[in-house]
Amino acid sequence: MNKAAQAVLSKVPEVTLTFWLIKIAATTLGETGGDSVTMTLQWGYLAGTALFLAALVALVIFQIVANKFYPFLYWATIIASTTFGTTMADFADRSLGIGYAGGASILLACLLAVLALWYWSLGSISVDTVATPKVEVFYWAAITFSQTLGTALGDWMADSTGLGYEYGAFVFAAGLAVVAAVYFWTRASHVTLFWIAFILTRPLGATVGDYLDKPVKDGGMALSRPIATAVIAAFILVCLLILPQRAGKHPSQSEKMA
Repeated sequence: MNKAAQAVLSKVPEVTLTFWLIKIAATTLGETGGDSVTMTLQWGYLAGTALFLAALVALVIFQIVANKFYPFLYWATIIASTTFGTTMADFADRSLGIGYAGGASILLACLLAVLALWYWSLGSISVDTVATPKVEVFYWAAITFSQTLGTALGDWMADSTGLGYEYGAFVFAAGLAVVAAVYFWTRASHVTLFWIAFILTRPLGATVGDYLDKPVKDGGMALSRPIATAVIAAFILVCLLILPQRAGKHPSQSEKMA
């Protein structure tokens, strides 16, 4: 494999503890950032969704045409997907009246359809195979649906079950701990576990974000949404500057671990 091909195949980060740390922070930022636009600035869910969709489409295009892995570009795209996921899920659940359970069901069906089409078309849904524009389109579509699904799940867990934001976050954190245990101590598919973990980090971030900025009477801490967003953004920036960010391995050099 020549160097040009290797560069194309190295446009997503290696999945390490650093990856998951930044991912959880990014999902929390998506919640507070999305709420800042739709609620604090009073844009509403429809206008907020349109804004973040435009940003997401532009960043995905930049990501696809890039010739190698750029950490700041990649994580900016992830943040755009998670803020879009926040506003889109809120628009569907609340403005359209679908409800949390209905929205989560539709989004789960969409995610499974994308993953099935990706697998049918290319024979794998491993992140190690993100090598061509076609695969990147599948990848970012799956990422976006998983982020939106995660928002709906977080809202459903916090509101519909009565657990609230704090205990809802504990439930999703426990779910991630179970996934980690299965990853390390069983032979379960690492690709499947990756997507499960990717979905679960979103409602974890959503419930934490809601806990930070929702009113006290609703079970939150009533922190300023813009200030919380700025603090989390600064944390992500520091992580990107001081923690290692390496491109993912070439499929032929890895063991298909997602």
